[in-house]
Amino acid sequence: MTTTQATATELKALAEQAGRELEDASPLEILKWAADTFGKRFCVTSSMEDAVVAHLASRAMPGVDVVFLDTGYHFPETIGTRDAVDAVMDVNVITLTPRQTVAEQDAAYGPKLHDRDPDLCCALRKVKPLEQGLTAYTAWATGLRRDESPTRANTPVVGWDEKRQKVKISPIARWTQDDVDAYVAEHGVLTNPLLMDGYASVGCAPCTRQVLEGEDARAGRWAGRAKTECGLHG
Repeated sequence: MTTTQATATELKALAEQAGRELEDASPLEILKWAADTFGKRFCVTSSMEDAVVAHLASRAMPGVDVVFLDTGYHFPETIGTRDAVDAVMDVNVITLTPRQTVAEQDAAYGPKLHDRDPDLCCALRKVKPLEQGLTAYTAWATGLRRDESPTRANTPVVGWDEKRQKVKISPIARWTQDDVDAYVAEHGVLTNPLLMDGYASVGCAPCTRQVLEGEDARAGRWAGRAKTECGLHG
């Protein structure tokens, strides 16, 4: 079976089997499996909070596509991190943008939709653009980690994205923040400067704040709301 001709049922079975077999594998081994299995139909998605998974993937598959969502609401530091990754790493950065600019969305839905209906804002500026951007791929990799929040505690290293009908790979799912920090230090990996300024998780500027001591890494996202995920992974 070639993955380009595989049915969704076959790909789901492949993903679930790989999730079991690669549970104890290193992130690099998981990404080498992805590169060997899917080739050019595999990509990495990055929020440019750091470039750890992009760096790992570039070692497994030089020139790998790294997909970035430019929502129009990013911190300047995030755009700068994307540009630096594109300039210095052996990856192909692809920037996705929503159908509407922020100004066009404001005209259609009213200003500051992120304050009034953050789920809709995320759907328009993140979820829909990513779904369109992933159409060329069979598998995609994320930087999800189990230690980030309770909603991510059961993240498989390889799983099936039912909503998008794609193989979803989370090569650092088993890593802790200490593991990430050690990899960054060892390899000199680019990170978003905001991580040094009290931000533990970096998203769109209007919906991200610095975290307080003792809070989990996702506490600074949509603070004061029950919302904990943007919809890309939920």
